[in-house]
Amino acid sequence: MSKRKSSGKHRSGARQKALQALYQWGMSQESITSIEQQFLEEQDMAGIDVDYFGELLKQIPKQLEEIDSLFTGFLDRPLEQLDPVEKAILRISSYELSQRIDVPYKAVINEGVQLAKDFGADDSHKYVNGILDKVVEKIPLRVKEIGKRTRKPAAKTKKVVVKKKRAKISVKDKTEQT
Repeated sequence: MSKRKSSGKHRSGARQKALQALYQWGMSQESITSIEQQFLEEQDMAGIDVDYFGELLKQIPKQLEEIDSLFTGFLDRPLEQLDPVEKAILRISSYELSQRIDVPYKAVINEGVQLAKDFGADDSHKYVNGILDKVVEKIPLRVKEIGKRTRKPAAKTKKVVVKKKRAKISVKDKTEQT
């Protein structure tokens, strides 16, 4: 077994491994314990936040109904017809948005989009992004954080200095010729 990393480090790798493990779980219906053990023994877990990987892998199946309910209303098809990779990504991201307030919502969405780019079908990252943007708005714990995104920083004002120049104007008398 690899050395455990402290929480907060290498979470991107933990999400990636959790995606792979949850995909395997969804396809094979093996036990989470067995899949976790297999990953810890057979996968390269160096540089991975193993504790975070374990949390995602264990907590998502335990809270599956609640997590799925966060995003199913935004799907354009039944959950059963959703691509298994997209489903796993939406589950990981929805879990983090609802349960891990210590992770900024923008980071959660960016990580979900990146997983979709790396592992999903063409343009699945756009689909995942659109759904997660809607999910974050329905999570009460994120209301204050979301409110910050709609505020625009005050515009910086610049002093405009106008220097008056004296212009030379010459007037030539033109005599009318009659």
